[in-house]
Amino acid sequence: MNLWEQHCCLPLVPTADITELARYPLGSYVSVNVGFSPHSKAVVTALSQDFRRKALADGRFRMVDAVDELEAAELITLAFDLEDSGPLEGDLDNVRYFHSLGVRSMLPTYNHANAAGGGCLDVEDTGLTAYGRDVVREMNRVGMLVDGSHCSISTGLDVARSTECPMIYSHSNFAALWQHPRNITDEQALECARTGGVVGINGVGIFLGVNAPEDDDKRVQAMADHIEYGVELLGIEHVGIGSDYSFDHEDFNHELRIHPEAFSDMYTRWGPLQWVPPEATLTLPAVLRSRGFDDKAVEAVFGGNFRRVAQATHAATGR
Repeated sequence: MNLWEQHCCLPLVPTADITELARYPLGSYVSVNVGFSPHSKAVVTALSQDFRRKALADGRFRMVDAVDELEAAELITLAFDLEDSGPLEGDLDNVRYFHSLGVRSMLPTYNHANAAGGGCLDVEDTGLTAYGRDVVREMNRVGMLVDGSHCSISTGLDVARSTECPMIYSHSNFAALWQHPRNITDEQALECARTGGVVGINGVGIFLGVNAPEDDDKRVQAMADHIEYGVELLGIEHVGIGSDYSFDHEDFNHELRIHPEAFSDMYTRWGPLQWVPPEATLTLPAVLRSRGFDDKAVEAVFGGNFRRVAQATHAATGR
């Protein structure tokens, strides 16, 4: 069974080890972050080109634009994602530019308000701006998935109202199970599903409410809890996997230290962040089967649902 991993993170530095992504099995589709709110167009360009060069030289990877938009059974297909629209630098033409580099999804905002909308950590929820709606329309036009993760509640709801293609929450859990500002409300999830979209469940301890270092197995079970909740709320076709795994924990903790403006104590109050690694994510099918999911349901969550929205978004461009 092929995994569609809608979001994970390498260190955002030129020394990043692309071979870490081979911890996912052949046949997987893996979306890798190449920038967030502090990063410029130039930095994202350099990181994207560096990751692409290393991946193609390795031999176990192909880029999403190399043949078509879907997985190849004998290789790991890589796509890129952006966790903020700031790297656009206010120029809508950069949506197509980043798409040409392999970026297939992007968030309007990362935690805090910018020119496109509000963030999930803002005190005031301002919603999607006029510029943000223009960004959504341009993403629809070029075939890039609009992602509501890290956005404010109103901004996420506005994205659902503005998009003409399925939107996603690539790596967002349910606030009904664990109250954290990064988790989404039932209304956000339902509006995402109304567009035909998918909510990707992540494996970050502070977003699961299970962050003790010794609780690895409990984090996997908590991911399954959120998957079950999502399926009951939205239907089996609207839940997927976006583990948000960081391949360099120290690097992310370093980001917390050097970019406090992008975060808050809601990221640090539970101690060092813990994640569900790829090897543990691959145990989720067995966990879900033990909870009554049949093979068709497991395949939908593990890959089929995000594959469907990617196909729909690509097809909408008319290319």
